[in-house]
Amino acid sequence: MALSLYRAIAGPTVLDRLVGVNAIGSKTVALLLLIGLIYQRLDMFVDIALAYGMLNFIAVMAAARYFHKRRGLDQERSLEISKE
Repeated sequence: MALSLYRAIAGPTVLDRLVGVNAIGSKTVALLLLIGLIYQRLDMFVDIALAYGMLNFIAVMAAARYFHKRRGLDQERSLEISKE
């Protein structure tokens, strides 16, 4: 998770930051399932992991839509193309 956290904080573009946050959320879901296996309460932790996964997905989609409408994603892409 440390590498994903680094990408989420220091990512050079907004897309890198969104991917980093999404990766952290996905790894957290897997960690919740492992904790459920350890405590032998997988049924309860599956529900928690599903709810967290849905919230993570909705949050990343909302952030992507916000930055797309704000033209943050398109501007960065055009800046990268002009640098090349």
